[in-house]
Amino acid sequence: MSHSRSYGTIAPEVARSWLLTAASQRETFDDAAQSGADAVILDLEDGVPTSEKPQARDNVLTWLSGSSAWVRINDVTTPDWDLDVAALDGSPGLLGVVLSKTESPEHVQATSERLPGTPIVALIESALGLERSLGIAAATGVIRLAFGSGDFRRDTGMRYDPLALAYPRARLVVASTAAGIASPIDGPSARDCHDLPADLQPAIATGMTGKLVLLPEQVDCINSHLSPSPDEIETARSVIELLGADGVRIRDGSDRPRLAEAQRVTRLAQALRI
Repeated sequence: MSHSRSYGTIAPEVARSWLLTAASQRETFDDAAQSGADAVILDLEDGVPTSEKPQARDNVLTWLSGSSAWVRINDVTTPDWDLDVAALDGSPGLLGVVLSKTESPEHVQATSERLPGTPIVALIESALGLERSLGIAAATGVIRLAFGSGDFRRDTGMRYDPLALAYPRARLVVASTAAGIASPIDGPSARDCHDLPADLQPAIATGMTGKLVLLPEQVDCINSHLSPSPDEIETARSVIELLGADGVRIRDGSDRPRLAEAQRVTRLAQALRI
C-alpha cells in the first residue's frame, strides 16, 4: 500500500507543526498527510474512546504498513499502553511515539525497552511531570518534550493565560536545554488562523519551537510563524559576516550572544530548507 504524503522531510528536532488526528477516524489520515504538517501524529489516546481503541490500533498498523507517522500512545499506567507498544513493535512506518502523561524517567525507560531505538516525545501534562521534567528530558530515547497544556491546566487549576503558563513553558525550555535536547513543543490552540499568531507569541518568547496542532487549517500559519523570517535570516547572515563564523572578529562580550543567535537562526533556516 502506498500513500501520498507531504510530511516527514523535516527532522523532528526542528519540526514546527505536529498535527494530531484521531486514529479511530481512518478517513482523516490522508488529509493529515497532505496538510503540510512537519509531523503527523495518529492519536491512540484522548482522541479515541476506549471502545474504539482496538479498531484504532488496526487503522494505525494498516497505515504504517505503507506510509509513516508518529503515534501518540496511552500512558504507561494504563492497560492500553501495553497493547499499544505490543502492536507498534516492528511497525515499518513508525517514526516515533508521543508518550502521554509522562511523569517520570521510568515511564520513558519502560517505553524505550519495549520499542528500542524509537524516538520519544514525552508529553508533560501534570504538575508531577513538570517537576520531574529534567530527568524525563535526559532519559534515553527522548528527543523533545511537549506541553500538554489542557490536561496541565486541569491538574493545576491554572487558567488559559499567557502569564500563568509562562512558568511551565519556561521550565520545559530550561529542562530541555539542560538535558541537551531540542526545544519543546507547545500545547495546541483552539483559535482560528486570524487569532493564532497572538496565541503563538508567548510560546515563542519562552523559546518553544514547535506546536501541537488540532486543525489542518492551522498548519501553514504555525509553520510560518515558527520559521525565521527573511529579515531575520538576512540579519543573521550580516552578523556572521561581520563577526566571522568562528567569532574571530568579536569586539566585546555583547557580540557573543549576537553571534550565537545569528548562528541559531542560520542553522534553523538550513534545517527547514528556507
